[in-house]
Amino acid sequence: MKVEFAPLSVPLQRRLQMASVVQWVFSFLCLAQCCTVAFIALFFTRFWLLSALYAAWWFLDREKPSKGGRRIHIIRNSVVWRYMRDYFPITLVKTAELDPRQNYLMGFHPHGVLAAGAFLNFCTEASGFSTLFPGITPHLMMLSLWFRIPFFRDYLMSGGLVSSDKESASYVLQRPEGGNMLAIIVGGAQEALDARPGSCTLLLKNRKGFVRLAIEHGTPLVPIFSFGENDLFEQVKNPKGSWLRWLQHRLQQKMGISLPLFHARGIFQYSFGLVPYRRPICTVVGKPIPVQRKHRPSDEEVDRVHQKYLNELSKLFEEHKAKYNIPEDRHLEFI
Repeated sequence: MKVEFAPLSVPLQRRLQMASVVQWVFSFLCLAQCCTVAFIALFFTRFWLLSALYAAWWFLDREKPSKGGRRIHIIRNSVVWRYMRDYFPITLVKTAELDPRQNYLMGFHPHGVLAAGAFLNFCTEASGFSTLFPGITPHLMMLSLWFRIPFFRDYLMSGGLVSSDKESASYVLQRPEGGNMLAIIVGGAQEALDARPGSCTLLLKNRKGFVRLAIEHGTPLVPIFSFGENDLFEQVKNPKGSWLRWLQHRLQQKMGISLPLFHARGIFQYSFGLVPYRRPICTVVGKPIPVQRKHRPSDEEVDRVHQKYLNELSKLFEEHKAKYNIPEDRHLEFI
């Protein structure tokens, strides 16, 4: 006999959606610190052996974030991420087919404050990545700093996150069997400082390392623009030249993270808090740009491919902006 369950009530669905987003924000703001404290604290309890064994495992497994990571499909397919998807909601749009016999290097824009679209689309199956792009395994690069945190590193790798260094990128892109996609949030932590509702400014004009990497491996470049990514949070004003921007820039240089002072809504009220606004995100994956492989490309060759990438990204934005309520007179600005 088939058992059918009654659909959840709308208020309950809304609560579950809120809970899923709160745990995601918490995981990136507090979980790393909690994992570090727990790892150290266990050494001073009768459970010290757990931390000792993990430390040994950590040492043996230290290169895994640069070797493709270790995804756990149960976690990627968790119902929690589907509730998070529906909170905004977040959708993934395909504009061209990807050949599973090839590897791809994708540039994700913009960073936003917490890169919600990049995480949910490529580190979970909530938006149906594997259905849209069968035979393609997604990887998303993240600062290597986060993979030095005990326990937290394993949580990150479970979704498909890998460390953001050249060795890690090369490991994914040079796999001979193909079917691998490496997503890079090109603007990085520095671009997050300009993430505000309505902003179309991308830190990309002089970011050419990912283009050189694609040429060295002969990997097609795929531009991605995530409409609505900058609309999730407000940010404390930090114009260039201000003391706050100077401090954030110094922290970014020393630590690799920029620490934007953001705010949005609360759990039970809409006036202030760290929970993102319920605003839709639509991540549009563009067409692959063929790249001729060359072991040591010249600066001129890199510049030529980089300019082509900028043109294709701008074209992608212009073709889809009307669907997502972007004013006709607004265009991408590269800095």
